[in-house]
Amino acid sequence: MATTAAPARGAVDRYFRISERGSTIVTEIRGGVVTFFTMAYIVVLNPLIIGTVPDGTGSLLGGGEGNLPAIAAATALVAGVLSILMGTIANYPMALAAGLGLNAVVAFSIAALPEMTWADAMGLVVLEGLIILVLVLTGLRQAVFNAVPHDLKLAISVGIGLFIAFIGLVDAGFVRIPASMATPVELGIGGSLSSWPLLVFVIGLLLTVVLMVRKVKGAILIGILASTVLAVVLEAIVGAGGAFDEDGNPVASGWRLNVPALPENWFGLPDLSLLGQFSLFGSFEKIGPIAALLLVFTLLIADFFDTMGTMVAIGGEAKLLDAQGNPPRTKQILVVDSIAAAAGGAASVSSNTSYIESASGVGEGARTGLASVVTGLCFLVSMFFVDVVKVIPYEAATPALVVVGLLMVAQITGIDWKNLEIAVPAFLGIILMPFSYSITAGIGAAVVTYVVIKLAVGKARQVHPLLWVTAALFLVYFLKDTIGAAVGV
Repeated sequence: MATTAAPARGAVDRYFRISERGSTIVTEIRGGVVTFFTMAYIVVLNPLIIGTVPDGTGSLLGGGEGNLPAIAAATALVAGVLSILMGTIANYPMALAAGLGLNAVVAFSIAALPEMTWADAMGLVVLEGLIILVLVLTGLRQAVFNAVPHDLKLAISVGIGLFIAFIGLVDAGFVRIPASMATPVELGIGGSLSSWPLLVFVIGLLLTVVLMVRKVKGAILIGILASTVLAVVLEAIVGAGGAFDEDGNPVASGWRLNVPALPENWFGLPDLSLLGQFSLFGSFEKIGPIAALLLVFTLLIADFFDTMGTMVAIGGEAKLLDAQGNPPRTKQILVVDSIAAAAGGAASVSSNTSYIESASGVGEGARTGLASVVTGLCFLVSMFFVDVVKVIPYEAATPALVVVGLLMVAQITGIDWKNLEIAVPAFLGIILMPFSYSITAGIGAAVVTYVVIKLAVGKARQVHPLLWVTAALFLVYFLKDTIGAAVGV
């Protein structure tokens, strides 16, 4: 009896197990490109977040007036290299880049601390990545994962989402401190959205939301690009100018970051001068070991648990999970993600982490690491076009922060609000992040309150030992000035 030979499989197909997972090379390439376009906004947005905030010494990342193109180039480089590693080592359709939320932590809650430098802050990011890598390699990741209750993990993500959205609203000038100081904040300028830059923000936000509702691929990127084009055209017509006049006086109706104008050069060799600009233990001298370790723990919690959720969500969408809900090659996935965190700090672009936007490529049919390799190659190509970041004003980029905040806040439905033992610490953690402008304060309040409540109701045994230690460290952190004064430091 004649038999039909199985179709020949090439080396790429065999290595990535493409046919085995029911996909094709063409499908994987298409999925990788789609993933790139849904997360390419980070090359534009990350420099605008970490490149415009002075550190504790008043210096911008890159020195002088900052170096947004260098930050963009390094952002694209690390995202490209780590996405390729995820594809080749873990064979998983999940790309990586500088984490939104994590970069806000680094910029607003770490680098901005008194006497801290950007090199010190990035050193903490590297340290956090190395610690996570050790946790993964030793199997202790499960212990860390179990230390924080599930509802508090959700609350941390929700709080960061609100914090990101608030940053976006403030940076765009949609919400600002009133000149009269009669209230902490107000809408627009004197309660009115009476400026051309604010119009760009509102149009950009509505456009992005509509595109997302209509499930348009790359909605965030399209929103940024369209808003930037509108900003350039409006500035050429009306000449709104910058946030300060020639005498240095503030102009409420001007562009808050940079005046949008077309760049002289669209193409250029990437500036990689920021690579390696970190101080691993410099922060320990500036803010003390306890405060430094608490900041590392803050980064670790946000980074580690986001990754766990992301890889499971993508695996579920791609139908790659086993009976226990675990994705294939879990350890390899977590190893690459841990390396990404350290690599992001070493390149001065903040911790890199797995992106839920990778689900867009999976939605196009991607099932293997080849899609991640394609996404990574796209990021490497984008390094040569980073001068475009000079064109984009805050008002065109910050709608993305509001939208990403929305996506993160959606997890609030998973919290058991009827159980006050968890609802109270979750609520405090959520509201204190934006209200105190500190993610660390929010997490600390949630952990300490949770431990105190469990102790008060006689359920201390339900608290993981690691959480007792963490709560004690947070108490020391909150009372460090009082303790320092008491002991004469």
